[in-house]
Amino acid sequence: QVDLVESGGGLVQPGGSLRLSCATSEFTLDDYYIGWFRQAPGKEHEGVSCLSESDGITYYADSVKGRFTISADNAENTVYLHMSNLKPEDTAVYYCAATPYSTVEDGGDMIAAEFDYWGQGTQVTVSS
Repeated sequence: QVDLVESGGGLVQPGGSLRLSCATSEFTLDDYYIGWFRQAPGKEHEGVSCLSESDGITYYADSVKGRFTISADNAENTVYLHMSNLKPEDTAVYYCAATPYSTVEDGGDMIAAEFDYWGQGTQVTVSS
């Protein structure tokens, strides 16, 4: 069982910043791809960013490159998503998710069906 506990969502103005946190166990951080999906109303899950500590791989969707940064704190067993220059189209429920394997390893994109474990989600709203 992999537990993922998210926090850090909220309301922010366009151009602002937020940091999301995903707390997990040290074993998950060592052995899994951990990342973030988001889902806006009426849309499918979109893979935003993920990382693998063991493979040394980091992935970003084109829509967030240069604005979002994913990082891991091994001492705290936590993965962070630092979001800056936020836009209204970033508004969504953000989910932390984990999988032992992702096609990101082979140069592909994040696929929601590959991720076995999911957090409860945290709302991010970008609005003036």
